[in-house]
Amino acid sequence: MTPTSPALRPPRPATESTSWGKDENVSTTAAPAATSYTGVFCGRPDQVGRARHAITRHLAGHPAADDAALIISELAGNAVLHSNSAGQFFTVRARPDDTSLHLEVEDLGDPWDPAPRDTTRPHGLDVIQALTGPGNWGINGDSTGRTAWARLSW
Repeated sequence: MTPTSPALRPPRPATESTSWGKDENVSTTAAPAATSYTGVFCGRPDQVGRARHAITRHLAGHPAADDAALIISELAGNAVLHSNSAGQFFTVRARPDDTSLHLEVEDLGDPWDPAPRDTTRPHGLDVIQALTGPGNWGINGDSTGRTAWARLSW
């Protein structure tokens, strides 16, 4: 291990206080709240859980942390299963501000041919819409690269 290895860094005190807007203070042991997060992960199914855990750690104490973890898990899973990121890589981003949290998963694209939907059960993107509301999520890009995004507000 190098001296900069996370295992050798002293733990952050549990009494750190961070404001997440609306004049609320929450205790956290995560990185400073107002920072953005970017992580690049291997395009393998086991990395979906790693991306979810990374977002959960980064957003510890944030009012939208649980919903963000679910959304990142779904979007990262889609990147690994339904894009050219399988076996390559995908990128996860989170950008908080005073009233919302913007989440993204960028993949390497692929021709997208959505199959007819089974309306008898919800799908992952239906869950994302239920959490964000209409107009607060989408997919931009093409066969060379796509960014799936969601915005959580509180």
